[in-house]
Amino acid sequence: MPKQYKHLFFDLDHTLWDFDANSAHTLLQVYEECRLADYGITDFDAFATAYNIHNEYLWARFRNGFLKRDELRWKRFFLTLLDFKIGDSNLAHELSSAYLEILPNQKRLTPHATEILEHCKTQGYTMHLITNGFESTQRQKLQYAGIAHYFTELITSEKSQSMKPQAAIFNYALQAAGATAEESIMIGDALEIDILGAFYAGIDQVYYNPARTPHRHKPTYEVASLSELMEIF
Repeated sequence: MPKQYKHLFFDLDHTLWDFDANSAHTLLQVYEECRLADYGITDFDAFATAYNIHNEYLWARFRNGFLKRDELRWKRFFLTLLDFKIGDSNLAHELSSAYLEILPNQKRLTPHATEILEHCKTQGYTMHLITNGFESTQRQKLQYAGIAHYFTELITSEKSQSMKPQAAIFNYALQAAGATAEESIMIGDALEIDILGAFYAGIDQVYYNPARTPHRHKPTYEVASLSELMEIF
Protein backbone atom coordinates (compact mmCIF):
# COMPACT_ATOMS: atom_id res chain seq x y z
CA MET A 1 0.00 0.00 0.00
CA PRO A 2 1.55 3.34 -1.03
CA LYS A 3 0.26 5.31 1.93
CA GLN A 4 -0.76 4.46 5.47
CA TYR A 5 -3.90 6.22 6.64
CA LYS A 6 -4.98 6.57 10.26
CA HIS A 7 -8.18 8.62 9.99
CA LEU A 8 -11.08 7.78 7.68
CA PHE A 9 -13.61 10.55 7.09
CA PHE A 10 -16.92 9.30 5.68
CA ASP A 11 -19.80 11.19 4.17
CA LEU A 12 -23.15 9.98 5.56
CA ASP A 13 -26.07 10.54 3.17
CA HIS A 14 -25.87 8.45 -0.03
CA THR A 15 -22.53 7.00 1.06
CA LEU A 16 -23.39 4.99 4.19
CA TRP A 17 -27.00 5.92 4.88
CA ASP A 18 -29.28 5.13 1.92
CA PHE A 19 -30.82 8.56 1.61
CA ASP A 20 -32.80 7.85 -1.55
CA ALA A 21 -34.52 4.77 -0.16
CA ASN A 22 -35.12 6.33 3.26
CA SER A 23 -36.46 9.57 1.82
CA ALA A 24 -38.76 7.74 -0.61
CA HIS A 25 -40.22 5.68 2.21
CA THR A 26 -40.64 8.81 4.33
CA LEU A 27 -42.32 10.76 1.52
CA LEU A 28 -44.80 7.93 0.99
CA GLN A 29 -45.64 7.89 4.68
CA VAL A 30 -46.08 11.68 4.69
CA TYR A 31 -48.22 11.51 1.54
CA GLU A 32 -50.51 8.96 3.15
CA GLU A 33 -50.66 10.38 6.69
CA CYS A 34 -51.34 13.92 5.48
CA ARG A 35 -53.96 12.60 3.02
CA LEU A 36 -52.61 14.48 0.03
CA ALA A 37 -54.94 12.60 -2.30
CA ASP A 38 -57.76 14.59 -0.67
CA TYR A 39 -56.06 17.73 -1.99
CA GLY A 40 -56.09 16.37 -5.52
CA ILE A 41 -52.55 14.96 -5.55
CA THR A 42 -53.49 11.45 -6.64
CA ASP A 43 -50.17 10.43 -8.18
CA PHE A 44 -47.56 9.79 -5.48
CA ASP A 45 -44.73 9.24 -7.98
CA ALA A 46 -45.39 12.66 -9.54
CA PHE A 47 -45.42 14.22 -6.07
CA ALA A 48 -42.11 12.54 -5.12
CA THR A 49 -40.46 13.53 -8.41
CA ALA A 50 -41.49 17.17 -7.99
CA TYR A 51 -40.28 17.20 -4.38
CA ASN A 52 -36.88 15.75 -5.26
CA ILE A 53 -36.35 18.35 -8.00
CA HIS A 54 -37.16 21.24 -5.67
CA ASN A 55 -35.19 19.72 -2.80
CA GLU A 56 -32.04 19.37 -4.89
CA TYR A 57 -32.34 22.94 -6.20
CA LEU A 58 -32.91 24.46 -2.75
CA TRP A 59 -30.08 22.44 -1.19
CA ALA A 60 -27.74 23.91 -3.81
CA ARG A 61 -28.92 27.39 -2.86
CA PHE A 62 -28.49 26.56 0.83
CA ARG A 63 -24.90 25.33 0.28
CA ASN A 64 -24.12 28.57 -1.55
CA GLY A 65 -25.50 30.71 1.26
CA PHE A 66 -28.62 31.98 -0.52
CA LEU A 67 -31.12 30.22 1.72
CA LYS A 68 -31.53 29.62 5.43
CA ARG A 69 -32.10 26.19 6.94
CA ASP A 70 -35.70 26.76 8.01
CA GLU A 71 -36.58 28.18 4.59
CA LEU A 72 -35.14 25.12 2.87
CA ARG A 73 -37.14 22.76 5.05
CA TRP A 74 -40.60 24.11 4.28
CA LYS A 75 -40.13 25.78 0.90
CA ARG A 76 -39.26 22.51 -0.81
CA PHE A 77 -42.75 21.33 0.08
CA PHE A 78 -44.39 24.64 -0.76
CA LEU A 79 -42.86 24.66 -4.24
CA THR A 80 -43.94 21.05 -4.70
CA LEU A 81 -47.50 21.92 -3.75
CA LEU A 82 -47.44 24.81 -6.21
CA ASP A 83 -46.71 22.33 -8.97
CA PHE A 84 -50.13 20.88 -8.18
CA LYS A 85 -51.69 24.36 -7.99
CA ILE A 86 -51.93 24.29 -4.19
CA GLY A 87 -50.66 27.53 -2.62
CA ASP A 88 -51.01 26.46 1.01
CA SER A 89 -48.08 27.46 3.22
CA ASN A 90 -49.69 25.92 6.32
CA LEU A 91 -49.89 22.56 4.57
CA ALA A 92 -46.27 22.95 3.45
CA HIS A 93 -45.19 23.47 7.07
CA GLU A 94 -47.25 20.45 8.13
CA LEU A 95 -45.60 18.27 5.49
CA SER A 96 -42.17 19.56 6.47
CA SER A 97 -42.72 18.76 10.15
CA ALA A 98 -43.94 15.26 9.35
CA TYR A 99 -41.04 14.57 7.00
CA LEU A 100 -38.42 15.77 9.49
CA GLU A 101 -39.97 13.68 12.25
CA ILE A 102 -40.08 10.45 10.23
CA LEU A 103 -36.90 10.63 8.13
CA PRO A 104 -34.20 10.31 10.82
CA ASN A 105 -35.85 7.13 12.14
CA GLN A 106 -35.22 5.22 8.92
CA LYS A 107 -32.58 2.51 9.03
CA ARG A 108 -31.69 1.57 5.46
CA LEU A 109 -27.95 1.59 4.75
CA THR A 110 -26.15 1.37 1.43
CA PRO A 111 -24.90 -2.09 0.39
CA HIS A 112 -21.91 -3.30 2.45
CA ALA A 113 -21.95 -0.21 4.71
CA THR A 114 -21.96 -2.13 8.01
CA GLU A 115 -19.52 -4.68 6.58
CA ILE A 116 -16.93 -2.07 5.66
CA LEU A 117 -17.32 -0.15 8.92
CA GLU A 118 -16.74 -3.34 10.89
CA HIS A 119 -13.74 -4.19 8.72
CA CYS A 120 -12.16 -0.75 9.20
CA LYS A 121 -12.81 -0.93 12.93
CA THR A 122 -11.00 -4.28 13.22
CA GLN A 123 -8.12 -2.85 11.17
CA GLY A 124 -7.66 -0.15 13.79
CA TYR A 125 -8.70 2.91 11.80
CA THR A 126 -10.24 5.90 13.56
CA MET A 127 -13.43 6.83 11.72
CA HIS A 128 -15.29 10.13 11.55
CA LEU A 129 -18.12 11.71 9.59
CA ILE A 130 -18.22 14.96 7.64
CA THR A 131 -21.74 15.86 6.59
CA ASN A 132 -23.66 18.88 5.34
CA GLY A 133 -26.72 17.60 7.18
CA PHE A 134 -28.18 19.12 10.31
CA GLU A 135 -26.66 18.15 13.68
CA SER A 136 -29.66 16.65 15.49
CA THR A 137 -31.00 14.96 12.36
CA GLN A 138 -27.69 13.28 11.52
CA ARG A 139 -27.15 12.06 15.08
CA GLN A 140 -30.63 10.57 15.09
CA LYS A 141 -29.97 8.78 11.80
CA LEU A 142 -26.79 7.24 13.19
CA GLN A 143 -28.55 6.01 16.32
CA TYR A 144 -31.53 4.46 14.54
CA ALA A 145 -29.32 2.87 11.86
CA GLY A 146 -27.14 1.36 14.60
CA ILE A 147 -23.80 2.73 13.35
CA ALA A 148 -23.13 5.64 15.72
CA HIS A 149 -20.58 3.64 17.72
CA TYR A 150 -18.20 3.38 14.77
CA PHE A 151 -17.42 7.10 14.71
CA THR A 152 -15.25 9.24 16.95
CA GLU A 153 -16.19 12.67 15.57
CA LEU A 154 -19.34 13.85 13.80
CA ILE A 155 -18.56 17.05 11.93
CA THR A 156 -21.64 18.79 10.56
CA SER A 157 -22.00 22.01 8.63
CA GLU A 158 -24.03 23.31 11.54
CA LYS A 159 -21.25 22.68 14.05
CA SER A 160 -18.39 23.85 11.84
CA GLN A 161 -20.26 26.87 10.43
CA SER A 162 -19.13 25.84 6.95
CA MET A 163 -20.19 23.36 4.29
CA LYS A 164 -18.56 20.91 1.93
CA PRO A 165 -16.89 21.63 -0.47
CA GLN A 166 -15.48 24.60 1.47
CA ALA A 167 -12.01 23.94 2.84
CA ALA A 168 -13.07 25.30 6.23
CA ILE A 169 -15.17 22.26 7.13
CA PHE A 170 -12.34 19.88 6.24
CA ASN A 171 -9.86 21.92 8.27
CA TYR A 172 -12.34 21.95 11.16
CA ALA A 173 -12.68 18.17 10.86
CA LEU A 174 -8.93 17.60 10.96
CA GLN A 175 -8.60 19.77 14.05
CA ALA A 176 -11.54 18.08 15.79
CA ALA A 177 -10.10 14.65 15.05
CA GLY A 178 -6.55 15.58 15.97
CA ALA A 179 -5.48 14.43 12.51
CA THR A 180 -3.26 15.70 9.74
CA ALA A 181 -4.26 15.83 6.08
CA GLU A 182 -1.42 13.45 5.20
CA GLU A 183 -2.77 10.65 7.41
CA SER A 184 -6.42 11.17 6.43
CA ILE A 185 -8.73 10.22 3.57
CA MET A 186 -12.29 11.23 2.65
CA ILE A 187 -14.85 8.71 1.38
CA GLY A 188 -17.93 10.15 -0.32
CA ASP A 189 -20.37 9.88 -3.21
CA ALA A 190 -20.56 13.53 -4.28
CA LEU A 191 -17.78 14.36 -6.72
CA GLU A 192 -18.10 18.15 -6.56
CA ILE A 193 -18.78 18.26 -2.81
CA ASP A 194 -16.89 15.42 -1.09
CA ILE A 195 -14.11 14.59 -3.50
CA LEU A 196 -13.09 17.97 -4.90
CA GLY A 197 -13.64 19.55 -1.49
CA ALA A 198 -11.20 17.13 0.11
CA PHE A 199 -8.78 17.47 -2.81
CA TYR A 200 -8.52 21.24 -2.44
CA ALA A 201 -8.09 20.80 1.31
CA GLY A 202 -5.09 18.55 0.64
CA ILE A 203 -6.81 15.33 1.71
CA ASP A 204 -6.81 12.08 -0.29
CA GLN A 205 -10.18 10.82 -1.48
CA VAL A 206 -12.20 7.73 -2.33
CA TYR A 207 -14.97 8.47 -4.80
CA TYR A 208 -17.89 6.10 -4.18
CA ASN A 209 -19.48 5.97 -7.62
CA PRO A 210 -22.01 3.08 -7.66
CA ALA A 211 -23.58 4.27 -10.93
CA ARG A 212 -20.12 4.45 -12.54
CA THR A 213 -20.94 7.96 -13.73
CA PRO A 214 -18.29 9.15 -16.20
CA HIS A 215 -16.20 12.17 -15.17
CA ARG A 216 -12.90 13.86 -15.92
CA HIS A 217 -11.49 14.08 -12.40
CA LYS A 218 -8.82 11.87 -10.90
CA PRO A 219 -9.63 11.00 -7.29
CA THR A 220 -7.03 9.10 -5.30
CA TYR A 221 -9.27 6.03 -5.49
CA GLU A 222 -12.63 5.23 -7.05
CA VAL A 223 -14.98 2.36 -6.14
CA ALA A 224 -18.38 1.25 -7.38
CA SER A 225 -19.10 -0.78 -4.23
CA LEU A 226 -18.20 -0.09 -0.63
CA SER A 227 -16.90 -3.66 -0.44
CA GLU A 228 -14.01 -2.54 -2.67
CA LEU A 229 -12.74 -0.39 0.21
CA MET A 230 -11.37 -3.58 1.75
CA GLU A 231 -8.75 -3.58 -0.99
CA ILE A 232 -7.66 -0.09 0.08
CA PHE A 233 -7.89 -0.24 3.88
